[in-house]
Amino acid sequence: MDLATLLGMIGASGVIIGAIALGGDVMLFINVPSLLIVIGGTAFAVMFRATMGQFIGSFKVAMGAFFSKNVAPQTLIEEAVELANVARKEGILALEGREISHPFLETGISMCIDGHPPEVVQKVLSKDINLTIQRQEAGYSVFKATGDVAPAMGMIGTLIGLVQMLANMDDPKAIGPAMAVALLTTLYGAVIANAFAIPIAEKLKLRSIEEKLNKSLILESISGIQEGVNPRVLEQMLMTYLPESQRQSGDKDG
Repeated sequence: MDLATLLGMIGASGVIIGAIALGGDVMLFINVPSLLIVIGGTAFAVMFRATMGQFIGSFKVAMGAFFSKNVAPQTLIEEAVELANVARKEGILALEGREISHPFLETGISMCIDGHPPEVVQKVLSKDINLTIQRQEAGYSVFKATGDVAPAMGMIGTLIGLVQMLANMDDPKAIGPAMAVALLTTLYGAVIANAFAIPIAEKLKLRSIEEKLNKSLILESISGIQEGVNPRVLEQMLMTYLPESQRQSGDKDG
């Protein structure tokens, strides 16, 4: 569970709900026509932009914002150097049956053990990275689109409410409900976009960047292991994937 995502969402929701509760009756901020315009309109407009598979799959992808499976690059470097040491001393076949933590690293090592040439291993794994990134982009683009559409739907609802209000100026009882639609649709659109959709899209994008970094690190690790690069040299090469502060820490530890 990603604590920052959970706390951020709960905190943003709590501040908004708390402000509403402190200001008076919470039920004043619940309006069914406004909800239909913003939630229904946003859902269908986003569905129009994407395929049905991408739209439905985006809810599963959203779980990636809360549950991070990415391994720390430092951990991958340590494991890669250990594998490189074994392969250099005992040969690449000595890695067969060895427990490997990351599935992508395990796939690459298995291909090396099976005797595939370096260019084939690089081609297959590079394609895997590119396709993974494409799938992730399709997932978080749905939430980005939601962040774009929800405020627009809120504005459409506002215009609908204003038209209804102006058309019934002679009936004081109709002005209140029409004004509620006009104001609440804007509120709903802004909350959906800025408290939920855009933060989730940005967090999923960050997860994608982290995964691409890890897989690129693994790709270079496998290339070094297969080519018989000195483990110490390989470690120095892989340290470039770390921030400068962690890189210096890793050098000192070494």
